[in-house]
Amino acid sequence: VQLQASGGGLVQAGGSLRLSCAASGSKFTINTMGWYRQAPEKQRELVADITTAGSTYYATSVKGRFTISRDNARNTVYQQMNSLKPEDTAIYYCIVRVTTTPYWGQGTLVTVSS
Repeated sequence: VQLQASGGGLVQAGGSLRLSCAASGSKFTINTMGWYRQAPEKQRELVADITTAGSTYYATSVKGRFTISRDNARNTVYQQMNSLKPEDTAIYYCIVRVTTTPYWGQGTLVTVSS
């Protein structure tokens, strides 16, 4: 399974970005899809994830500002990020689970300036 993430960039506080992550490769069935992030000198943390049925989880710090969605036909997960804050600055990694095996994307940098 290969993952291709895109959509990071530089944005001012209060702005928005949309991340995308597409999975490709041999025939597979994806279960949960999601996003982690890692800020400088901090541990990687789960931001949001979504099951095949559409159930979602959000970290407390992003609830009400981020929205995760997925297109099962395209094996793609999205994360709409609104009202961005400087503390959202991090490298964002997408993750998909094929049965229970995790696959990670290459990371996309999000920088929010104050």
